[in-house]
Amino acid sequence: MPHELEGMVHWHEPSGEQRAGYGEFDYPQLTYDRFMEAEGIPTFRGLGIEKVQNLPLYDWQRMGGRGHFIQLYGTEGKWGAYVVEVPAAGALNVEQHIYEEIFLVVEGRGTTEVWLEDGGKKHIFEWQAGSLFSIPVNAFHRIVNATSSPALLLAGTTAPNVMNLLNNVDMIFNCPYKFTDRFAGDEDFYQPNDDIEPDPIRGLAMRRTNMVPDIFNCELPLDNRRSPGYRRVEPFMTNNNFYLWIGQHETGKYSKAHAHTSAAILICVKGKGYTHTWPEHLGPNPWQDGNGDQVRRLDYEPVGMVTAAPGGARWYHQHFNISKEPFRLTAWFGPNHPSLEGMTPGDKQIDYTAMDLNEGGTSIPYWQEDPHIRKEFEAKLAAAGGESRMGNELYAIPNDDDPKPERKFVQS
Repeated sequence: MPHELEGMVHWHEPSGEQRAGYGEFDYPQLTYDRFMEAEGIPTFRGLGIEKVQNLPLYDWQRMGGRGHFIQLYGTEGKWGAYVVEVPAAGALNVEQHIYEEIFLVVEGRGTTEVWLEDGGKKHIFEWQAGSLFSIPVNAFHRIVNATSSPALLLAGTTAPNVMNLLNNVDMIFNCPYKFTDRFAGDEDFYQPNDDIEPDPIRGLAMRRTNMVPDIFNCELPLDNRRSPGYRRVEPFMTNNNFYLWIGQHETGKYSKAHAHTSAAILICVKGKGYTHTWPEHLGPNPWQDGNGDQVRRLDYEPVGMVTAAPGGARWYHQHFNISKEPFRLTAWFGPNHPSLEGMTPGDKQIDYTAMDLNEGGTSIPYWQEDPHIRKEFEAKLAAAGGESRMGNELYAIPNDDDPKPERKFVQS
């Protein structure tokens, strides 16, 4: 057994057939956890937040504003988030760091200055509520408020990944290397780009742009993968590994449930709705099978956040629009692309979260979902003054004579 010996812990080998170690222990703080604690502001942990505007803000000396860290269940060690308030007619402190960072402007209007080296030329661009932009790795940057009211920004970072790997916070904020492949100082670096191209992995709609002026209202191409009429695009920003998309469900419609592992956080940017999430092992009909008490639910509105898979193995999650306007979400994954886990290069993969169970995917077709889901949705939509546009044909059981798609590999 371990014991104190002159201020040090001594270790004894187990005797006989005893096992070494404590057997039971508290999960330790990682470098990023200690960093958040040392910053002197709280960390919100939970399933989600109805709206980040409700989080209390605290003086954040290093940043020069007020803030609150966010670590929703399932994102621990995978990526980090926080909200920060920029003082009225003021600015945050200059920063430089070797982790990736994206910002969504929740409230306010202002500018951001970005430059490659100390004393170098500054690139300055404007932002407003709804703007989404990315800071190139290790570039100097400063966020400036242009109004007489505080501005509020939501940030997503790969700080946990870098800090937990390197275990040296000082190096992360004081690295001299210039990532010119991320930011070479091009004049049009923050010029919005609306061109659509297929993303190189799944062929979905993608925009190469370092700035989206207004994700609340920007045009989204038709996708149809999550619900009838669903629209979606992936912004690819500053050559980041940080993966995200913007999607929208039509009024009176809701998403199919689908399952994947932890990392994804859904952020509501327009409309109002709720999300159900439950472990995949409960199957597609948790209420019908007597497991409805294990389904977790969060109601949220702009700018609310909910974790898609709170932790552990794969979880089903399903999103519902109960507002009279389209339900627009942005999903942030950090450097955790949902189709790039646990496979060997060259292995064949399918777009499994968008393909139905009978096609080898994890998406539950409407005809196979728990009856509780449709009943609840229609009741809540009616209470909000809306009307369902989910036609009965969506719930019709397919004819057994219909040709069945080939079943393909799905990662576990």
